[in-house]
Parts: sequence; C-alpha cells; structure tokens
Amino acid sequence: MNAANGELVSALIQTYPDDKKGFQGQVQELIGSANDPMMDIKRILLTNNIPHEFSPGCLKEAEKFSENVSDNDMKNRRDLRSLAFITIDGATAKDFDDAIYVETNTMGFLLYVAIADVSHYVQVNSAIDKDAYERGTSVYYPNHVTPMLPEVLSNGLCSLKPNVPRLSLVAEMQMNFAGDVQSSQFYEAVIESKARVTYGEAQEIIDGSKVDKIQHVEDEIRRASDLAKILMAKRFRDGSLDLEIPETQLVIDAGGNPVDIIRSERLFAHRVIEEMMLAANVAVAKFLSAKNIPAFYRIHEPPNQMAIKMLETYMKNFGGTTQLSQGKLQKRLTKALEEFEGKPEAIVLHILTLRSMSQAKYSHENVGHFGLGFEFYSHFTSPIRRYPDLIVHRLLKNQIMPASKYRLMSVDDLATAGTWLSACEQRAVKSERQLVSIKKARFMHQFLGKEFEGMISSVTKFGVFVLLRQYEIDGLVRLEDLGPEKYEKFDFDEDQLRLVSKRSGHSYGIGDAIKITVISVDIGAGQINFANSTSLNPEDAATRRDTRSAVVKKTDKKEPKKPGKKPFYARFKKGSEKKEDSKSKRRGQGKKRRR
Repeated sequence: MNAANGELVSALIQTYPDDKKGFQGQVQELIGSANDPMMDIKRILLTNNIPHEFSPGCLKEAEKFSENVSDNDMKNRRDLRSLAFITIDGATAKDFDDAIYVETNTMGFLLYVAIADVSHYVQVNSAIDKDAYERGTSVYYPNHVTPMLPEVLSNGLCSLKPNVPRLSLVAEMQMNFAGDVQSSQFYEAVIESKARVTYGEAQEIIDGSKVDKIQHVEDEIRRASDLAKILMAKRFRDGSLDLEIPETQLVIDAGGNPVDIIRSERLFAHRVIEEMMLAANVAVAKFLSAKNIPAFYRIHEPPNQMAIKMLETYMKNFGGTTQLSQGKLQKRLTKALEEFEGKPEAIVLHILTLRSMSQAKYSHENVGHFGLGFEFYSHFTSPIRRYPDLIVHRLLKNQIMPASKYRLMSVDDLATAGTWLSACEQRAVKSERQLVSIKKARFMHQFLGKEFEGMISSVTKFGVFVLLRQYEIDGLVRLEDLGPEKYEKFDFDEDQLRLVSKRSGHSYGIGDAIKITVISVDIGAGQINFANSTSLNPEDAATRRDTRSAVVKKTDKKEPKKPGKKPFYARFKKGSEKKEDSKSKRRGQGKKRRR
C-alpha cells in the first residue's frame, strides 16, 4: 500500500523494538490524513480495540427481525397498553430503553418502570449475543454512537417508541408517601408509550409552562416529578452523595470540526428519570439477593483512607472545618462540600471528591454502592446499551418464570463476566474522554496566543493544570511557563499541595485564580498547553507558540507508541461523524449518567 507520510494506517505488528530487525509492522488498511477531523472517531475506536463492525453472523440474525412486534410475541404477557407510559430522553436520542408511569392511590405512589425486553430477542450464545458481550456497552461520542446491538433492535424493536406496541420487563413498585417501597413485583408485559418527551419539554411542564404536543401527558409528568422530589430527598438523607460536576457539550459541524463548547444544563427533569431508574435498580437487586442465587450487582467500594486524608487536606487548605473521619463518611463529605456551596472552589472540590472515589464495577459479590449509599444495587434499566443489564434480566426472568428458557449463571461465569464487562465499560469511558480531549484541542487551536481566566484544578511536581471557566477545558502550565520570572525554580510542597518558589515567594495551589495564555496544542494527543500570562511578554509568547506549534506538527507524523501485543492502529478512512443538531440546550441533549 502506498501510504504517504502523515497518513493514518492500521498495521499488524511483526517485530518489536527490542528485536534485531527493529519495530516493524505490515500495513493492513490505508485510512486517510491524520489532520482530517473526520478521522478522530475511528482512530479512537481502533486504538482502544473497540469493536465497531458487527460480525456476518450477527448481521444475518438481525435480518430476521421485523419492524413490528408480532401477536405471537405478545402472548402470555400483561397488557399495559392502556397505561400512559412516557419516555423522557435527550433530544437526539433514538434508543428509548425505559418508560415510566406513576399513579397515586390511598397507599401512596404506584410506580411502573418498563424496560425494553432485549432478552426476548437476544438469545444466549447467539451471534448477536456474542457480539454484544464482546462490546459490553454502547460507546457515545459527540454526534456518534457505536451501539452494542444492531440498529434493528437498538433503534427499532427494542426501542420504546411512542404509539407502537413494545415488549418490556416491568418493575412495579408500591411506595408510601415517604418514598419507602412497600412491595414490588416483576413481570413481562407489552406497553405502548403515549409520548416521546425530551428533558427540556418535561422541564417546561414541571415549571408550569405548556407544551402543546405533550399536553395529554402533563399530569403523568407532574406526578413523576412529585415522586422524584420525595425519592431524591430521602436518598440524600440516607447518605447518597450529590456530586454535580459541570458537563460540557461539543458542537460539531458536518466536517467533524468543533465549532463551540457549551455548558450542558442540568435540569430537574434529568433527576426525575434518574430517581425512577435508581428505584427500579435497587428493587431488582433486593429481589435477587433475597432469592439467595448467584446474582450480578453494580458495586462501588468505599474510598481508601489515604485518598480521604488527601481530600481532607485539600478542604482544610480551602478553609474547610468538617472532619471526614467522624461519622458516616457519605454524610461527612456532603456536609464538607456544603461549606463551599456558591464559592468558586466548589467546582474544583467536587471534581477532587470524585477523583478520590474508587471505580464502580460489576460483581457477583454484593458490597453495596458507596456513592449512592445503597446496600443493594444492580443495573437493570438499560439492556439496549449495557450487557450487564441483559444478564440481570435473564437472572430475574429465571426467578419470576421458573418454567422458562432462562437459566442461572454459575458464580465462576458471573465473576468472569464482572471482570470483562467492567473492563469494557472502562475502555468505553477512556475512549470517550480521549475523543473529547482531541476535539477540545482542535477547538483551542484557534486561540493560540489568546488570554483566558482560569482556576488551578490540580498541582503536580511538573506544573499545574488550569481549568478555563469559559469552556471547562483543562490545560497544563509547565514549571518553565509558570513563574513571573524566567527559569524560576519551584518546589512541590506536599503538605500544602502547592508549588512554591523560595526565591520570589510566588506560590500556586488548587483553587487559585490565574490568567493564562494558550501557547500550544497537540491534537493527536488531545493536550493543551498554557503559560502564566504574567510570565510572558508578547515576544516570549510568540516564540513559545511558534516553537511548540512546530513540535506539534512533527509529533503528528510520529509512529505510534508500542501498545502491547495487540495490533496497533493509527490513521483512518472517512469516519462516520454526523452533523449535530445543536438546538437548544434546554431541550435536553445528552445521555443518562453512569452510576
């Protein structure tokens, strides 16, 4: 293949650097220019070994599915089509895997959570099932989804679209007026969503406005909102953490170029759906645990003591007085963060608190969920996009339908699945962050030499990371670009978590405001470099910018680093980024959070 310098290719490694032949590989595919922003997604998919093409067997099985639910499929299910179920999702969503319906009675609230019945269509060990297990999860990038299931299922038969019958697995929960679950039951059903509602539309109803096209479900939205307020207050009283990290949304044009970065608006409507899903996940986990069978949980272990001590040090440096070592840790953390509510440091402290937490994962051993404060928790509500939920559906059906085809899994198989699916999730999250970093670096290229106001979000021995308030973008200020004086030497004070210059007395710590100049970007690595504006005169800024920019151009053409024993990838053909519908933030774009 005639690959030109600067083009991306996929290659199969033949010899490694320590071999006498050197680091060699055979080009498998000529992809395209490294500078083409349409290559970003495919580059990330391949470098992270994320499957993005379905197997021939999977595609062949998918061809057998029709667009509509058959009468035969609806047999022996509860018919809930008369209930006014609704879906509430982002404006651009297509895979509607959950629908809710809330009514009140003399006992309190009766909540129905209907989840797409993926297990009815995806048989164990089928080609579709094997592809889904290999992927583990759908992966979400700006304007692009790499789905876990073929589109005929994810956006078709398994998507709870309005005004058409859909198969579902229902969690029905009777709660009192305090939000305590009095009883729950689970069963197969057929439902018919009465409206596809966006987060923004739901919020307008909650705020008392009118939205003509969903007037017929206004009461359902308001009842769901009333229940969500009760459940949320109860959850926080019981010790659930509420870490609100600012989220941004990239606005991408048809050519894959980022044209704007806007802060995503966190609406109460998001919380409405979140609370309903949390309630269903807890109810299912309790049910499976009570059956004393090998089950599959979403667990989140408590943070280690070293991380908490470090976090406590951060908070003391900011003037915090709450002791994290006394009482229930979740409640102490909440109280400590409340001390900074409304202050500039709050954002950084929420980020630092999140960083101190352990990673949530999947396991057959239930140790509870620290962050949510739940003793029992599973993932049940998103089988279209998460394979663990599909496992839980099958286990649940085994218990509620003893004579069915659904079988239990052994402890060993569940342990293996927990390890693999946790790794798949981490791989997806890592790739999502990498793609966003690359797009942000592309976006900041236009601002080379420009000044911004920022806040120091992290301090290391080699420099400080600064968060730009305008775009929620992080960049690095290296030691040589930090001091007001050229070549000023800084020491890292581990106790105070600051960089300090003994000669001048200048010091920098987390939460400090700082004015920076953008001096370079490395698009391939998704890195942005700043310099302290007070350390630069115009001539210095131009010199550093020109020097660093030249380095970036060279590094774009370097061979990729050795990634281990798997094939390495770099440089790809025209990707599948789609033009974004960049309409109103308030109309509720974005995906549901991972918990």
